[in-house]
Amino acid sequence: MGRKTILILLDACRFDLAEETAGYLEHLIERSCGAKYCVQGELPSQSRPMYETTMTGLPSSVHGITDNEVVRRSDCENLFSLCRQNGLKTAAAAYYWMSELYYRAPFCPECDRYLAGNGDSLIDYGIFYYEDIYPDSHLYMDAEFLRKTYHPDFLLIHPMNIDDSGHRFGGDSPEYLRAGLRSFEQIARLLPGWLSEGYQVVVTADHGMSAGGYHGGNREPQRLIPLYIFADGVKNGDFSDRRISQLNTAPLVCRLLGIPPAEAMMQELEIEMAD
Repeated sequence: MGRKTILILLDACRFDLAEETAGYLEHLIERSCGAKYCVQGELPSQSRPMYETTMTGLPSSVHGITDNEVVRRSDCENLFSLCRQNGLKTAAAAYYWMSELYYRAPFCPECDRYLAGNGDSLIDYGIFYYEDIYPDSHLYMDAEFLRKTYHPDFLLIHPMNIDDSGHRFGGDSPEYLRAGLRSFEQIARLLPGWLSEGYQVVVTADHGMSAGGYHGGNREPQRLIPLYIFADGVKNGDFSDRRISQLNTAPLVCRLLGIPPAEAMMQELEIEMAD
């Protein structure tokens, strides 16, 4: 039996940034109150292709979003479409590229920033921002509004300030570090309440960030990302000594929601499930 699930996709959060700044999540891992993995992201390590990979469980050579400039709606089964097929309600507080993938493209700020029950959208309810500097603190509160107002079964939260700071100042900069601290502080404030209300929570990223402030290639800083899981159905512990595929994320969320994964998704998870 599945339960309501929140997926937090921290744009451009490297694995080592999470270890350095996610103090409360790391505390929960130390106390065996969650699971931690090191994920090797798919290629290209760009945003739009990895949004689609995260949501479909497919590599870019299959789903066809091969570059950030491929602007179209997804034509593959994804977490939002699978929720709809199984009668679950969805919501997203996210960057506008998510709207373009799962609602319509191109994004129209006047029409598409707020979404409530439009039958043409795979996402039932949404608040989408279109400036990379949109504060993560505001984004988390957008998500809380959606959660408390519409009570979605699946909620996507997608903040951008880590990515923005990395591009402007570099992946080894104090600004990138502080952006990570601020976002994880927001999660630390909200997570206890989510868990006490019975939510399952998955925290991961789309890709990492190089010291030079870019991503897209095949180097570890651009590909290695964190995965934290807080769910009864997943075995607790620190499993980050081995790398797992990013293709696990979508079928994991399906498992947590209690819905069948798409046939094309990975069927045997590399994640330790609880007995």
